[in-house]
Amino acid sequence: MTARLLLDHLDSPIGRLSLVADEEGRLRALGWFEEQARLEQQLRAASGLRELALVGAADPGGIAAALRAYFDGELAAIDALPVEPGGTEFQRAVWAALRGIRCGETCSYGELARRIGRPAAVRAVGLANGANPIAIVVPCHRVIGSDGTLTGYGGGLDRKRWLLAHERAIGRQLSLGVT
Repeated sequence: MTARLLLDHLDSPIGRLSLVADEEGRLRALGWFEEQARLEQQLRAASGLRELALVGAADPGGIAAALRAYFDGELAAIDALPVEPGGTEFQRAVWAALRGIRCGETCSYGELARRIGRPAAVRAVGLANGANPIAIVVPCHRVIGSDGTLTGYGGGLDRKRWLLAHERAIGRQLSLGVT
């Protein structure tokens, strides 16, 4: 059976994004346009879907509008977006914990493993983080090395650095009452 999913593209300050939603408006995948083949592979692996029919759609579920607002500085605009990343039970636990990392903050892989009650599973947490099919909204960019260094990111370290700076800069402005 072929799964019908909705595909849209969005230009952002750090590159063109591809987003995939299901017909219920849940975000299934989000990644960089130049890596769309990788995005589709992650989507297939996480969802268990072998046959995908990606159909062009404008702003399915309001996802593109929420992402535009996020990039324009309304960081909380993506917090309530419904997601359906698929994955194993362990991956879903990691991805849910990622959504619990507050905007403007970071977390190490070890801390993330502790948060899901699996403190010895640091490497498995790293693998689950890398398999995350929904960039930005399931904020794998907020995970850093235990020594505070930036570690791998599917979109590249420059994008990870930009996303963290964007969230911190806006967060500081809000906490200071600057708009």
